[in-house]
Amino acid sequence: MAIDRSFDVVVVGSANLDLVARTPRLPKPGETVTGSNYFEFCGGKGANQAIAASRAGARTAFIGALGNDHAGETLRAAFKNDNVDISAVRVVSAPTGRALIGVSDDGENSIIVIPGANHAITIDDLEMNAEIIASAKVLLCQLEVPLEVVQRAFELAGENSLRILNPAPAQSLSKDLLQLVDVITPNEHEMMLLGGPQGLLKHGVKTIIVTQGARGALMITKNGETQIPPFKVDPIDSTGAGDAFCGMLAARLAIGEPIQNALKAAVVSGALATLIEGAVPSLPIWNIVLNKLESM
Repeated sequence: MAIDRSFDVVVVGSANLDLVARTPRLPKPGETVTGSNYFEFCGGKGANQAIAASRAGARTAFIGALGNDHAGETLRAAFKNDNVDISAVRVVSAPTGRALIGVSDDGENSIIVIPGANHAITIDDLEMNAEIIASAKVLLCQLEVPLEVVQRAFELAGENSLRILNPAPAQSLSKDLLQLVDVITPNEHEMMLLGGPQGLLKHGVKTIIVTQGARGALMITKNGETQIPPFKVDPIDSTGAGDAFCGMLAARLAIGEPIQNALKAAVVSGALATLIEGAVPSLPIWNIVLNKLESM
């Protein structure tokens, strides 16, 4: 029997082991503060978004690279636990990526990322898995892997694939890359770095979704703007909230939800993710998000 290699959501991106320190407040430059707790979680924007999409009900595959080390084993187990297909993940000699994360008691965070194996992903990795990429109803990428890999992934997308780019960490992007993007999900800082709404629309991006944290989200197209109201919570840890948003958005669009419904679900998912420490532990499953949506 042939194995089905088609997926609702395919994520090309990063996978890290997150090393998280909880502190009363984030340190200023040159300052040392005493932490109150320490955790290790699976993370990386690509891994977070793939697991979030799977928990949101989408059949999901992840394409990336892990080291041949304990962190890589931990991440592989996490993907399998959440039913994310990792048959296209390559094991490399570089160490698995790490993220050093400080989280303050008011829920703010500061993050240092060491890419490691994530920068070993190559265009050849994509070419070998072109069938998986072309199968995706939604192809989701971020910027924690080389830009040429992101661009090639979008070039390999199927004719009917929706291409979503989460442009984080913030950096400038070429017109050649932007014109391949159907939906872009910057925060307000990232949007301005990319030239603002008019610049993005001019370069061919069809839909801009600005994540606004406690203020919800703003959708911008050539036809105007639509504000998506927030889901009010008292945040504990904002780590992974943007990834919860993106993964839920990708999943619900892949499943066929209208974009405004998908956005409402994404806003709720992002808000709920701030209520639990750590990125992957905080990513909500669809039934919990649906319950909140029905009560709004």
